[in-house]
Amino acid sequence: MAGEPTEILRAFEISPFLSSFFRNNFSCRDDLAKSRSIADELQERCLELDHDIAGLDERISAVILSYASLSERIDTVIGGIRAELADLCSSPSLSSGISGGRGSDLKSSQQLLAEELPSLAKEVTRVETVRAYAETALKLDSLVGDIEDTVSSSMTVNLQKPFHGNKSEDVQLLAIKSVANAEDILTSTIKLRPQWTNLVSAVDRRIDRALAVLIPQVIADHRALLTSLGWPPSLTSTDFVNQELERKPKLSNPLFLMQGEIKGHYCGNFLSMCCLQELQMQRKARQLVGCKREIALHQPLWAIEELVNSLVLTLERYFSNWVNKPEFIFALTYRIARDFVESMDDVLQPLVDMAKLKGYSCREEWISAMILSLVTFLEKEVFPVYLKCFKDIEVSGAAVHARVSWLHLVDLMVDFDKRMQSLVTSTGLLLTVREDEVLRRISSMSVFCDRPDWLEIWAEIEAKDVLDKLTLEFENEESWKMLIQGDKTAVASENCRGPIIAGSVLRCLSALIERCRPLPSTYLRERFILLTCSRVLMQFMNCLLRRCQEAEGLTALTDEDAMIRVVNSVNAARYCEMVLQGWSEDALLLEMSCDEYDILTSSKNGFFGEEVEQLKGFRIKWAGKLSTVVLRGFDAHFGDYVKNKRQWQEAKGDVFSVSPAFIDALDYLQGKIAKLGGSLNDMDFADVWRSLAGGLDHFIFNGILMVNSKFSDGGVERFGVDFEALLRIFRPWCLRPQGFFPRLTEGLCVLNLGEGVGREFMGSVDKGKWLKRHGIRHLSVTQVDKLIKMRIYRV
Repeated sequence: MAGEPTEILRAFEISPFLSSFFRNNFSCRDDLAKSRSIADELQERCLELDHDIAGLDERISAVILSYASLSERIDTVIGGIRAELADLCSSPSLSSGISGGRGSDLKSSQQLLAEELPSLAKEVTRVETVRAYAETALKLDSLVGDIEDTVSSSMTVNLQKPFHGNKSEDVQLLAIKSVANAEDILTSTIKLRPQWTNLVSAVDRRIDRALAVLIPQVIADHRALLTSLGWPPSLTSTDFVNQELERKPKLSNPLFLMQGEIKGHYCGNFLSMCCLQELQMQRKARQLVGCKREIALHQPLWAIEELVNSLVLTLERYFSNWVNKPEFIFALTYRIARDFVESMDDVLQPLVDMAKLKGYSCREEWISAMILSLVTFLEKEVFPVYLKCFKDIEVSGAAVHARVSWLHLVDLMVDFDKRMQSLVTSTGLLLTVREDEVLRRISSMSVFCDRPDWLEIWAEIEAKDVLDKLTLEFENEESWKMLIQGDKTAVASENCRGPIIAGSVLRCLSALIERCRPLPSTYLRERFILLTCSRVLMQFMNCLLRRCQEAEGLTALTDEDAMIRVVNSVNAARYCEMVLQGWSEDALLLEMSCDEYDILTSSKNGFFGEEVEQLKGFRIKWAGKLSTVVLRGFDAHFGDYVKNKRQWQEAKGDVFSVSPAFIDALDYLQGKIAKLGGSLNDMDFADVWRSLAGGLDHFIFNGILMVNSKFSDGGVERFGVDFEALLRIFRPWCLRPQGFFPRLTEGLCVLNLGEGVGREFMGSVDKGKWLKRHGIRHLSVTQVDKLIKMRIYRV
């Protein structure tokens, strides 16, 4: 006897709503005792609905009568106005005025025209406006009444009658059609009569109340139909016994299996939901004119949401057991999305197109909804567990395990996003909204959009992992001495002599940049790079500075090993600087550099502009110190040469070679320059030797030519030989090294001037013009005057 209600129900064709009603109220034989009270309740509700319908009929009749009466009165008023206008046109005074009658009659007619016609025209306009308002209001009232009646009728059909044919869908589509007609009138009214805002607002409120009943009803019917279809499909634990979830056979798809009348019911209801959503979008577009409508209007497809929401309830039972094995969660989500995606294209997309729902792809909406459900579970269940483990590191001492687990979870998310996005684009489907919005809708990494604190934790873990690897290389001297081999980039052509440690740092930075590419927001990508790459670069620059300071503190850079230590650091800084400048053309970094805020703050060196400037400042400072150290050493070997002033008074013809006291200084200088030229990168070496040349020019000029020494012809010749020996040291890197010794070159020229030319200078009134005429531009009048007075001419 327990199965008798079920057998009785099978004898009749009933709607899913009634089937659910009977199932809830008559699940067993004992529930039959409640049948009398349930019948009384239903009868009472039916009487109330009948009373409401009768009231609506009376209201409609009253509105029709009112409309007819108002229309007759308006016709009467307009007819009277037309008669008055006809009498006015046929009046004798107007006719005589027009035909050229007496002056008084003409004035009278003109006065009549000036006074009466504007008021008549204004009255006609007012009456026409009232008539248009009344007609529009009556049409809208009639349509809104139809909508409210249809909604009530639809509820009555579900309560009182079996689900015969497409009765419910037909009633719902009728209501939707009435809403569409009302929306057309409202749109036209806003364009033509924007001042009728109260009428539009009143109609919108009534339609909103009707839709607040209709939409949940359509959704409830849809859920009941999904249940009758067998959705969601049954999932057994035997399907998920290992990690190879994706390789198992495809699950059965109820959307492909539905047939006959049930398929017609489902398609009709799906079409109703799509039409309703399209109408709601149109209404929102009208109400949000002047706002950022693309943000406000786009929302998930309701019908797809219902498919996914009912499926998620089943999936979460499995997910909750796999919090510590997230690879199973991602694998199952991908399998479900992949197995049912074809039905989105073949079964549901034609219905969406039929409903003229613009800008929607069922494939994209299905995948987006599946990812959203996964992200919701990650936010509520998975990340809090991992976060707790990370915060308990000091207590449990499991720091490495917590960091590895977090990085493993991110790896799974990145791989999952790539596969899901391949499902979207595998059919050549074009993404339907803006790039960042698309990435957020089809990326599990969007979990960081609402939780930037989790992004900071992830960035901290990534930076810590990279720095742990680099710290070992920082301490390895071989990584500073050995050069990068096989570099075929543009940087290699500049002969930067980059050490291996610089290549390691840049590889880590590149890996971190690639790591953040899947993030669905420019702001998040920029934030991640600042938290990771900037931190790694700062540690690297601190290491460079520490190594140089240690070398300087031990030997003041006089030791060759200490100098090479600084040279290697400068080379590493130069290599990183040039590579970072090249990265500024990368599309990802360029996009962040062109951000509305960064345009005002970023430097010409791109996204890493601040770090590039710091590396540049480090290079310039320590390359300058290398020059200073060499000059200081040259000064130590140069003392005896400076003290020997008698050599400048030798007789001419005794000079055959470089001064012996100068050879030691030149040998030191040549050795240091050769060592720097063989170890320092070409660009910084050029700066160093030019700085050396400038320093030597200043040092020798002031130490020899400006100390009141007396120069004979032989002394000038000796100084010229020594100066030529100095120039030979710099000739391997410059064709005319004299240009880098302007004071010595011009000073030697002055000393070589004849006695008569010297007297000419001394007697010149404008000595400045005399200097220009003789091509002397780097010496002052005082210096030239002193040099000429130091000259001893043979008598």
